[in-house]
Formats: sequence, structure tokens, C-alpha cells
Amino acid sequence: MKLDVCAAAALAVAIGLTGTACGNSDSETTTTGSSAATTTGSPVDSAQLPSLVPTPANSQTTKGPDSIPDNGIHLHYQVNGAPNDVLSAYKAALESKGWAVTTIVTSGGAGGGGATYTGTNGSAYGVFDGGGFNTTTFLDVCTWPAKPANPNCTRGDR
Repeated sequence: MKLDVCAAAALAVAIGLTGTACGNSDSETTTTGSSAATTTGSPVDSAQLPSLVPTPANSQTTKGPDSIPDNGIHLHYQVNGAPNDVLSAYKAALESKGWAVTTIVTSGGAGGGGATYTGTNGSAYGVFDGGGFNTTTFLDVCTWPAKPANPNCTRGDR
């Protein structure tokens, strides 16, 4: 009988350790710069979103913020500058405001170009999409308090 009690105790300890090892964790994965990131952090209220988004240097036109689904906002900028220069500078401006930015796609050539970035800032999620030709660059920015199921950032009127 003693053997059965010992075996049951050992089984209980093993189950307890396995349950702990496989349980949910409050740990956080954070990255900086241009690496991919899954970041949990302080909750962001939708009213805070405009303050998290930098205005691009040399902006000629700014539209928004307009409300979008899932308590998000959309901003549209027309910027005086070459697309690759504008988007590289904007990525740096996002990072200086605390965004962990991931590059989704870049393109360029013959005076034109563009890029799409995603990022997190605390619990906030953003999609930053821009491009243009010669010295005219358009930039659409969509941010949400948390990543929505469909993070679609529709391009604004150009």
C-alpha cells in the first residue's frame, strides 16, 4: 500500500509540474528597431492614438484622423520628398516614438518607390503604407488600440 501512495504522490507532482510548464505565461516578447515584434504592454485608449503617430517632415497636406473600425484612426499625408527618403525617415520617426517596426515590403526605382510597415507601441498596433514618384510621397497611417482581426489600412484620397 505504501508503494501506491508513493506512486500517486509522484504522479501528482509530475502533473503539477507539467501543468505549470504548459500554463499561460505573463512573459512579454519585445524587440526594438526593425525586427518583428509581439509586444504586450500598457493598454492604449483610442484617444491616445494621435499622440503616438509622428507627422512626417515636409508634410504638405494632412487629412484626419478619421475613425475606422475597431476603434482605430486613419491619417493621410502628402509629403514633399522622394518616396524612399520620406519612408526611411518616417520609419526612424516611428521608432523614436517607441514603435517596434517591421518592414513588410519595400520597392523603388526610376524616381518612385514605397514601403509598408507594421508596428506595435505598447498594445497599440499600426499599419504604415506609403509611396510616390519624384518629390511627391503619399503616406497612409492606420492605428488601433490593439491589433484588430483585419488590420486593413485603406489608402486615402490622392
